[in-house]
Amino acid sequence: MISQKLAGLQPEKVFAYFEKLCSIPHGSGNTKLISDYLVAFAREHGLKYIQDTLNNVIIFAPATAGYEDHAPVILQGHMDMVCEKDDDCPLDMAVDGLDVTHDGKYVFAKGTTLGGDDGIALAYALAILDDDSIARPALEIVITVDEETGMEGATGVDLSMLKGRTLINIDSEDEGIFTVSCAGGARGTIRLPLERRAVYGPCVKLVVDGLQGGHSGVEIHQNRANASKIMGHLLARVQELMPLCITGLSGGSKDNAIPRSCQATLVAMGSHIERINDVCQQLQNEVRQSFQEPQAVIYGEDVDALGGNALSTQDSAKVIKLLCQVPNGVQAWSPYIQGLVQTSLNLGVMTLADDLKLTFSVRSSVNREKRELLARLQAIAQEFGGEYSEMGDYPAWEYRKDSPLRDTMVTVYKDMFGQEPQVVAIHAGLECGILSDKLPGLDCVSIGPQMHDIHTSRERLDIASTERTWRFLLEVLKAL
Repeated sequence: MISQKLAGLQPEKVFAYFEKLCSIPHGSGNTKLISDYLVAFAREHGLKYIQDTLNNVIIFAPATAGYEDHAPVILQGHMDMVCEKDDDCPLDMAVDGLDVTHDGKYVFAKGTTLGGDDGIALAYALAILDDDSIARPALEIVITVDEETGMEGATGVDLSMLKGRTLINIDSEDEGIFTVSCAGGARGTIRLPLERRAVYGPCVKLVVDGLQGGHSGVEIHQNRANASKIMGHLLARVQELMPLCITGLSGGSKDNAIPRSCQATLVAMGSHIERINDVCQQLQNEVRQSFQEPQAVIYGEDVDALGGNALSTQDSAKVIKLLCQVPNGVQAWSPYIQGLVQTSLNLGVMTLADDLKLTFSVRSSVNREKRELLARLQAIAQEFGGEYSEMGDYPAWEYRKDSPLRDTMVTVYKDMFGQEPQVVAIHAGLECGILSDKLPGLDCVSIGPQMHDIHTSRERLDIASTERTWRFLLEVLKAL
């Protein structure tokens, strides 16, 4: 395995495999090619493997010399990535590989997400399996699909053949932070039936753009604005100036990513673009002041059309009211861990066709609060005469008081780096909760190298951190 654009980076095999993985399209729901690549790797190296109907892959590797009597260890990650790109990026992420490169400090992909979440787990695992000189117990490598869209792979995978009860999950983004508990979650969707009709009048396009976006779990508390919610407030203010009929509305593309842009088109009776832009400017100033959004841009522009297939003023008002009413963001903080979000939701995807569809990512480390928040969405849907559905429900990963794995990893980290790692619970979803339900007594810790701005086109993987985390992982395997 020879690296091309990442040649010279260390650890060499890790970055070579990472670059290869980046060349294979592997967005959520589009994992067949990368799943087959993992199977081909196992065959080439003479390793037992299982590939299920969901495209989950499990690879089994015997212990290296001297570790035959040690208990097996499970390494786990997911093969899918969040596919986000800049508006001017020409790549089709469903069929094209990433344009991966580096600047000496970070690895990144030009114009798109990098997929370090969670391609780095696969790269580490393949590099370990490709080197028999690494001291380690027998390994059971569990690589799941569609983690980013509701953990469907972890939910559906059969782990009954696994012997290991010690699992290292490589799906965290902060070096030196050991995650030992996480929130559970689910995806809730509201569908609001609407009617369209031919409406004539001047047309206007409204744009909310330039927001930071980000991960709806680990960054939900960072006071980042949700573009779809901002659009709801903008439409409400424009509606106070003039009657309007909405023709188009869209924001966000992933339920677990905070939307950074949103667009609406409408027929506005008696429209004066100057008045609309006065409202836009005022709201833009408020967003920049109230949120961590210094680059927020909100504006309106005339559209060269006289009418369109639009919602009535009544249905348009119903849509606007719904957008303003649905909850979003942090709903409760942990009373036990300072600064930890306990319960939240994110309006991630908004589309308008024959109906309005709003999809939310709901998270909580308290199952009761998760159910209550989902029930609140259902009640709102019923209030507005809409339909409600759920999918991707997964349990919280509860803190384990006695953890030999955690104790071993903390000791190794202190010996290697001369400082204590942070042991934390997080608000993001990890597959450890689902896997723990499947494997009673499972001892889990989640780690990973330093990454920044995951789930955005600004995503970066720290090169030096990747090398340190690699050395740490090998020392942990040796200690186990």
